[in-house]
Amino acid sequence: MCVASLRGATVQDHVALVEIELCGELMIAASAAEGDRLSPDLIDEVLNVNAGRRGPSPDRDAWG
Repeated sequence: MCVASLRGATVQDHVALVEIELCGELMIAASAAEGDRLSPDLIDEVLNVNAGRRGPSPDRDAWG
């Protein structure tokens, strides 16, 4: 049986790392927020989303 050595090898999925960081930021914001849910505006702020570049979302009110 042949076993490959991974010593010194690093594999990074940059997209996954960014997603993990954004999830962490949302968890921090949620733990500090009052109420049960984060508002869409606060989510956009935490995720650094430029509201001017997005169109209106039909289910946006479902968060509020």
